[in-house]
Amino acid sequence: MKIQSKHFQLDAHQSKELQKASTVAKLCQVFVEITKSSIYPLFDRIIRLVLTLPVPTATTERSFSTMKIVKTRLRNKMEDDFLSTYLVEYIEKEIAQEFSTYFIIDEFNLMKKTEGAT
Repeated sequence: MKIQSKHFQLDAHQSKELQKASTVAKLCQVFVEITKSSIYPLFDRIIRLVLTLPVPTATTERSFSTMKIVKTRLRNKMEDDFLSTYLVEYIEKEIAQEFSTYFIIDEFNLMKKTEGAT
């Protein structure tokens, strides 16, 4: 790692493309374009890891924020099982919006018919 670091410092000072990269995302893109990712695989891996850090943090924060909203609205009305089911539906609301009420009713009726047949 130390050797790669020293070589990378020299390369970065000499490369105009690397000097123009103003964001980590742009640095990653330039790194691949000028084939430095194969020369410095550890730096490539570090850059990619840094790019993924904000995503899990934002997702977790959004989930906890959603949970806080749901819990304050429905705290006195439900049991724990209902709360967890409702939270999953609220967090995944983009997927839930794809289902119509009629589709859910039809599926429920089909389940009842299947259970009655056995």
